[in-house]
Amino acid sequence: MVGCTTAIIRTETLGLPFTRWSVRKLTDYLAHKRGSRRVQVSRERSGHPDRLPANYYKLHGVRQFHGCYSVGGDQLWGVVRRRKSAENTLAALKSIRAARPDGAPIYVVLDNLSEHKGPKIRAWAVRNRVELCFTPTYASWANPIEAQFGPLRTFVIAGSDHPNHTVLARRLQSYLRWRNANARHPDVLAAQRRERARIRSERKRRWGQPASRAA
Repeated sequence: MVGCTTAIIRTETLGLPFTRWSVRKLTDYLAHKRGSRRVQVSRERSGHPDRLPANYYKLHGVRQFHGCYSVGGDQLWGVVRRRKSAENTLAALKSIRAARPDGAPIYVVLDNLSEHKGPKIRAWAVRNRVELCFTPTYASWANPIEAQFGPLRTFVIAGSDHPNHTVLARRLQSYLRWRNANARHPDVLAAQRRERARIRSERKRRWGQPASRAA
């Protein structure tokens, strides 16, 4: 008979920037603490399980995450906004330019939303050596940043019960700091692979290959 050991202290209690444990995360935490703080474990018992909270009730409306991803640096950052707008898009582009202050040309991949390509944005991009590269219509999934949203859902949204958007934004920024310091962490890479697989399954195609022709 095989038993299973479960960590019974929630990650938020320990100030960790994700909503649930994995074996690797628990191992990393124990190795880092080296016994300075004991994480309680228990044998899984029969009966009612300790259920994860669910984010079913959204009483404060929805918010938009404006994310920016550096392909070369493998860094992800962004802010939570009330809505999508040209002003918010321009602010995101300025944050990208600020991250590369040497004046080198920057190529930014965006989807085809009208908020992404107004005259004010295009004029700013020309002045600041930023080339806007728009994905084809209905093909925002081709943007490299899309694979980064899977880990956000896994480690910030799933198993969460954030009381309001302020707390959620704070937890999101905490996770982004952890993620950028651990960009090659096996759990982050695994979540990215799952997100790519989900997108491929929905689109019924593989990355880099043309869509199959209808019979």
